[in-house]
Parts: sequence; structure tokens; C-alpha cells
Amino acid sequence: MIDVCTLVAPPEGGRLDRTLARLLPDLSRTRLQALVREGAVTVDGLPGRPSLQLKGGETLEVRLPPAPPSDLTPEDIPLDISYVDDDLVVVCKPAGLVVHPARGHPTGTLVHALLHAFPDLADQGGHERPGVVHRLDKGTSGLLVVARHDLALRRLQAQFLLRTTRREYLAVVHGVPGSEEGVVDAALARHPSDRLRISVVATGGRRAVTHWRRLDRTDGLSLLSCRLETGRTHQVRVHLASIGHPVVGDPLYGGRRERLPERLQAWTTRLDHQLLHAARLGFQHPITGVEMDFSAPPPPDFLAFCQEAGLAGFG
Repeated sequence: MIDVCTLVAPPEGGRLDRTLARLLPDLSRTRLQALVREGAVTVDGLPGRPSLQLKGGETLEVRLPPAPPSDLTPEDIPLDISYVDDDLVVVCKPAGLVVHPARGHPTGTLVHALLHAFPDLADQGGHERPGVVHRLDKGTSGLLVVARHDLALRRLQAQFLLRTTRREYLAVVHGVPGSEEGVVDAALARHPSDRLRISVVATGGRRAVTHWRRLDRTDGLSLLSCRLETGRTHQVRVHLASIGHPVVGDPLYGGRRERLPERLQAWTTRLDHQLLHAARLGFQHPITGVEMDFSAPPPPDFLAFCQEAGLAGFG
């Protein structure tokens, strides 16, 4: 059965094939270009072409062939579920757990755990990412929403793309910002020589905006609340490092544990991930339209570090 997917082009517009790749991340750009050439994509009711320049706001209709079900083996991994209904699941991911299978992590992921708890995810979102709407880095803890069927998946993905979701992170960072709050508006792109890293770039890249607010400070450390206006890969980590305040424990962006104050040096062997937590998540329910808001406290090691460091202000 052919699935007809209706989408709205994001405000910034851009090439049709690139826009579709962002809206439908589970399909390769090559496959999407083929669908366009086959006449399976219309723009405001008219056939599109891969290089068509969108202005933003156009209605895109894509006729998708049925996706093969996932053949991943479900695994009985404990889940911290904040909410569940027939359409979606909100889960609090622990630090150290990879969201979906990738190079070096073929098993033991959040997806494997979700497939065990919710077998109906198996036909949604692609072979290795069934139901996945958005992601968190392995070393980041916090809230994620997962779709239980295709309509919910497409509508939730559209909300993230159109920036109507609400996301707030807690971060323990090195140093003390000179002001109570600020905004980092800096485009991001893949690092030219290290494919694991993302970099701030002066030209090109994708616009990224992070609003931060200082909740507390101590000797050489601060607790920040970060609200995402956009949601790029490693955004909070790269943006905070770019203003001289890398996240504590971040192995990629300068948050080396050796920089900790003398009284916290014991944490150099106890801390195995960055102190970054997705604490709040809000979105419109993809089926009912009801506004949904969730919050989750930081994990025990995050709280223990803050207590020993003398950082508070989690309200």
C-alpha cells in the first residue's frame, strides 16, 4: 500500500531534494531524488524536480512505498517511561545509551529496548530507527519522544523541523559567564578533518540558536539552562564551548575533567560522560492537538556532582 505523506516546506526554503532529506531523514537523498523524478512528489499540487528552489510554506506531497519492517532483535533493557498512549511514547534516556543502531553500536540501543516494550514500532521510521523522531547524544541524558505509528512520526518530525517544539537542557560548564543570560547564534557544520566533531562556521553551515541562562555559579563552574531555538547535532555542546564554557566531562569540545577544581578531582575517575541533560520537552500531540509538556530531573550522578560542587537552582 502506497503511503501519501503531506508536509510543509520550512520557512527558510531551499532546494526540494535537500528539504525532503531534512523532512524525511529516514530516506537517502538519492532515493528522494529518484522519487521526485518518478513523479511521486508534488509541490502545491504540481510535479517537482530535485533542484526546484522552495520559498518556504509550500505543501509537499510525497507518495512513499511501504517500508520493510525492522529486523532488529528486541532486547529487554529497562526503560524510564514518562508517558505513553496509542500514538507516542515519552522516555527519559540515561547517559551512555545510544538512541539507535550505528557504527560501533549494533545492539543494546534505546531502539532495541523500545522494540521489546512496544513491538508496533517495528514498521515505523526506517530499518534501524523505528519510531525515532529526534535524538540525544550517547553521553546526554533526558527526554525523547518516540512515535508509535507513521502519521504520528511525520507530524512530530514536522514540529521539530518547524521549531514549534520546546526543549530545555541543563548543563554544568567550566567557567562563569560574565552575564546572567545570553544567546549564541552561530551556524554549525561538520568539522572539515574530524567527522566526529561539529564546528562553528562563519560561512555556510546551518543556522543554530541557543538561549542560555545562568542558574548558579561556584568556583570555576556554572549551572546553565539552555533553550533550543534550533536542534542541530551537538548544538548545545558546540555553542557553549564556542563562548569559552564547555560542558564538564565533554570529551570532544574541551570539557576535560582535569580542568575541575582541586576539591572535585575525584570526579576525574567517576565521570564518564558530559553533564548535559534534556530536562524539558514540549510539543503538540500529533493526533489530538493537545499541548504536551514534560520535565525530568537530572540523573543521580549529575545531581551528586552539583551537590558536591555547590551548584543549585534546578527550579
